[in-house]
Amino acid sequence: MALPSGREVTFHDVIWGEPGPTGLTVRFRFIEPDLATVIKSTPYDELEADMRALCEDFALGRIANIGPQPAQIVVSISDRPVAFGEADPEAAQVFEAYRPEGHTCIWEPF
Repeated sequence: MALPSGREVTFHDVIWGEPGPTGLTVRFRFIEPDLATVIKSTPYDELEADMRALCEDFALGRIANIGPQPAQIVVSISDRPVAFGEADPEAAQVFEAYRPEGHTCIWEPF
């Protein structure tokens, strides 16, 4: 799937039912094999704009018709699949948390 920056990511999975710091949290995880290079060469505001786009353009539509709405959406991109809750020091990863409000994702610092 194309991001506003022109980069491409692949949807990996969604994690439901794991609590987060603000209550019900849904995690959307994506893969971008070249992420380590991207992190080194891309300004943070561009990375965050892509993460916000994944939240607003992908995640929000997938939570719209579920039961209780999550208090938080976490979007992550990694260069390889990583089992949820496990550390992989070799993996490049970026995470952002958002509060869903209507059709908008509001960034929430960890």
